[in-house]
Amino acid sequence: MQPRQRLSFSRRKLLLGTGAAGLALGAGGIFMPRISRASSRPQLGHGLQSGDIGAHEGVVWARADREARMTVEWSTTENFANPHRVQWLDVSEAADFAGKINLTGLPSDQDIFYRVKFLDLADMTSESETLSGHFRTAPMSRRDLTFVWSGDTVGQGWGIDVDRGGMKCYAAMTRHQPDFFIHSGDTIYADGPVVAEKEMPDGGIWKSLVVEEKAKVAETLNEFRAQWKYNLLDEHLRAFNAAIPAYVQWDDHEVTNNWYPGEMLIADERYKVKSSSLLASRAVRAFHEMNPIRPNPDEPYRVYRKIPYGPLLDIVMLDMRTYRGKNSRNDQATRSADTSFLGRDQIDWIKRCLLESTATWKVMAADMPLGLIVPDGETGSFENGANGDGPVKGREFDVAEILSFIKANGIKNVVWLTADVHYTAAHYYDPNKAQFQDFLPFWEFVSGPLHAGTFGPNQLDNTFGPEVKFVKAPEEGKVNLPPSFGLQFFGHVKIDGKTEVMTVTLRDADDQKLWAIDLTPEATSAI
Repeated sequence: MQPRQRLSFSRRKLLLGTGAAGLALGAGGIFMPRISRASSRPQLGHGLQSGDIGAHEGVVWARADREARMTVEWSTTENFANPHRVQWLDVSEAADFAGKINLTGLPSDQDIFYRVKFLDLADMTSESETLSGHFRTAPMSRRDLTFVWSGDTVGQGWGIDVDRGGMKCYAAMTRHQPDFFIHSGDTIYADGPVVAEKEMPDGGIWKSLVVEEKAKVAETLNEFRAQWKYNLLDEHLRAFNAAIPAYVQWDDHEVTNNWYPGEMLIADERYKVKSSSLLASRAVRAFHEMNPIRPNPDEPYRVYRKIPYGPLLDIVMLDMRTYRGKNSRNDQATRSADTSFLGRDQIDWIKRCLLESTATWKVMAADMPLGLIVPDGETGSFENGANGDGPVKGREFDVAEILSFIKANGIKNVVWLTADVHYTAAHYYDPNKAQFQDFLPFWEFVSGPLHAGTFGPNQLDNTFGPEVKFVKAPEEGKVNLPPSFGLQFFGHVKIDGKTEVMTVTLRDADDQKLWAIDLTPEATSAI
């Protein structure tokens, strides 16, 4: 086992400037990356990303501004002694000049330093600047693990206000130098236009960077891609991406608010494209193009996947959006296609993941909480699985099946992490206080938003017996509070390599510790 290598001052300084092309005010007050046209060099204005890291592999992402050849080198030393060059990749307009290269054959539990540059395919003597990034591969033996999670980036029209410090949560998370980051969904707000000035509840003015594609809801493939490019104008996010690998999932705002397959947006005048399924087909392509996700050979745009991270941790990353039935009152007494939440294939896959796991901790990375009521507007329909107090109904059947399976097979140490509701909380699910009792007690931790309006808290549904152990949310009657009001949150997890104790800490954008708990693992015994 290699000791954790702390980033040097020079290295940290480099990361803080990675991909910072600068910003210039263009026509109509629209901010654009400042790109020098004094040379014909390819430009990398959106920085680097890494993700889906395993013990021996990891995905590296970058984007050029033209047809170019993406080259990647990696090394186990910061000075790139004996660098390994991998097979290059030509990027084109077909994927908006974005490229992903899967690094393989990496040593386990090792700091990996990588660097990326592009060669202009129209003039192979013209090279971009070289950008550098870092990640650490997953261990094969026990050691301390740390990671952070949160969700909800650039929501409710609160764009990047440089004068107010930009996306400060990302800077706070970077300072912890975690092994990795779980983005719990709403990585963008494709349905949330950003305007130059927005009035805040206290009368102040929020001044956002603006780009043309964020002036309206996203409908075309290029408009969906532009949502991520807008977020990457933030210097804190670029620095975070260069230093910390991510495991990314989606929720609804990658497409449009509360969408479900087959939904028609007839009453929403903002949309010329009325089919949510058509929007989703464009959005999921952009999601995979613009994030460091490893494609699944059986289902290239699959979001759910398992991340084994050594003997102490398996992450089971869910997709509660793609395979659901339509939003409804969610009160069906029997299961059908209309009650689908996760889909049969995903449910069976979750069971296999949990049954085969030998890791001490199993983290269920969910894009929605289990026991909080999330209404779908004023329609009387529900957005997630919860539907109000009472026995299992509707989408709750899928959740109940998984919880019962966990109990029946004696699977211990299952923890749920999520975001979505734009506040932070800790919930303990107790079968003795539940309407449905065929499950083992478990914890669910909620954290977010990263950079969006703050809401909540939401009403509890007693079907699975959640109890609020901690919550921080706006005062009653206050909604959609801007990021500058201090209610932006992320969660931090540490697993002790010796004791296996999991410490979960809820933090705010100023990196203040709000609440924490130590979870001692139970011994697993087969049933």
